[in-house]
Amino acid sequence: MTTYRYTAQASANEAKAVGVAIPVSYKQSYEVAKFIRGKNVQLAKKMLQDVVDMKRPVPMTRFHGDTGHKHGMAAGRFTINTCGFILKLLKSAESNAQFKGLSTANLIVKHIAAQRGPTTFRYGRHKRRQAKRAHVEIILAEQKATPKKERAKPAQAKQAAAPQPKPAQPAEKKQAEIKAPAQKQEQKEVKK
Repeated sequence: MTTYRYTAQASANEAKAVGVAIPVSYKQSYEVAKFIRGKNVQLAKKMLQDVVDMKRPVPMTRFHGDTGHKHGMAAGRFTINTCGFILKLLKSAESNAQFKGLSTANLIVKHIAAQRGPTTFRYGRHKRRQAKRAHVEIILAEQKATPKKERAKPAQAKQAAAPQPKPAQPAEKKQAEIKAPAQKQEQKEVKK
């Protein structure tokens, strides 16, 4: 048996977990991985639990042949079995992060990938039917919390880039500007 290798390397402030040959569909695990990639771990766990409870479907974007539409999206499915296994794997990765001393409140799903597993034959009455297997790997990273001042900087930059209104002129200059055109008109009339 060969050993499994990660497709991405985890650094010191990251935690990982892998599920080798878990009994789920590769196509569904691909869609679930895309569903939670880049999300906060707490949000990802809630999303997966909602799918298991049949409150929220997983959008199918690549493997969606003969898949019906769901409310608020195009093709979607309730992939209960796949989400259950990936939820266990996500909790395992979170425990690994906690063991490493990372803050579990700031963790995000940095990397999640699904690959095809070994094609083993089922046993029993359906012994020539192949079982579905997939490898799923998860890497969680600690996201640095940005201070409120840094969040406000883009708005300040937009204000600085906007054209500034001209400063108000003193009343004397305004009166002089008003008188100047009137004097020019009087001079024209005198020349005629």
